[in-house]
Amino acid sequence: MRKVNFTEFGGPDVLHVIETEEPHAGPGQVRIAVRAAGVNPVDWRIREGQILKAHPIRLPAGVGLDASGVIDEIGEGVEGFDIGDRVFGEGADTYAEYAVLSAWARMPDGLSFAEAAGYPSVVETALRIIGQVGVQPGQTLLVSGASGGVGSAVLQIARDRGITVIGTAGAANQDYLRSLGALATTYGPGWVDRVRRLGPVDAALDLAGSGVIPELLELTGDPRKVVSIADLGAPQFGVRFSGEAGSVPEALAEATALIARGKLHIPVDKTYTLDEAAKAHIDSRAGHTRGRRVILV
Repeated sequence: MRKVNFTEFGGPDVLHVIETEEPHAGPGQVRIAVRAAGVNPVDWRIREGQILKAHPIRLPAGVGLDASGVIDEIGEGVEGFDIGDRVFGEGADTYAEYAVLSAWARMPDGLSFAEAAGYPSVVETALRIIGQVGVQPGQTLLVSGASGGVGSAVLQIARDRGITVIGTAGAANQDYLRSLGALATTYGPGWVDRVRRLGPVDAALDLAGSGVIPELLELTGDPRKVVSIADLGAPQFGVRFSGEAGSVPEALAEATALIARGKLHIPVDKTYTLDEAAKAHIDSRAGHTRGRRVILV
C-alpha cells in the first residue's frame, strides 16, 4: 500500500510516499480503507521533532492521526461494528491507503469522508482546552487564532454552552468567525484595544502560537485562565501548554451529537493527495485556514 513516511526529523521535504506492507487490526482496533485523513498542526510538529513526549515515535515513521473510511478488518473484542461500516476516528499513520484506528465512531449522516476526517482530534482538543481554561456559561472566552479547525470547534461548542466568544483572525476570515457566533476582530497592531472594546475577557485560548501570551495575560489577569496549544514557551509565563489528548471516544460521541443537532460544522478549506502531503504541511504551518485541511486517499 502507499503511505506517507519520513526517516528523519526536519522540514516538509523529509516526507515521502512509499510502498509498504498493510497494517492489521489488533485487539480492540479496526482497520479502515482510508478515504480521507485530517491534516493537523500536531502532524508537522511531530515531523519536526517538536512534540515527542505526548507522541513518542520511532523512526522511520508514518504521519497522521485522524481519518475517515470504511472498515475492512475488525480486531478481537470489537463489537457492534461490521465490515463495510463508514467510520471516522483516530489512530496512527493515517496518511495511507489503510490505517488502524484505536478510537472510532460511525460517521454522522450527511457528512462526506473529507468532512468527517476533520473532526476527531479537533473536537477532542476543543473540548479539552475549554475544560482546562475553566470558562463557564455567561462568561467570555477569547480565542486567538480562531478560524482554523480547533478554533472553529471551540467557537461553536462554547456558544452551545452559553459562553460568549471573541475570536481573532485575519481580515479575510472576519465574516466566517461571525457566522460561527463569535464577536470578531483582527490581529495585528492595536488588537488588544480592539478586544477590550468588545468586552471584558474571563479566559483565553492561544491556538496560533503567535507570541501573544503576554497580551492574553494582560486581558485575563490570571495565568490560570489562559491555555495554549501552540506556544511551547507558554509555561515560562505560568500558562498551561496543553498537548496530551483526553478521551477521543467521548469526543467522537459529543461531535456526533453536536452535528446531529446542527450545532457543529467544520468546513473543508482545502484538499490534497498523498503526494501533496508536504504541501499540506507547508500550508498548515502557514495558518490562515478557514476550517480544515484534508488529504484525500
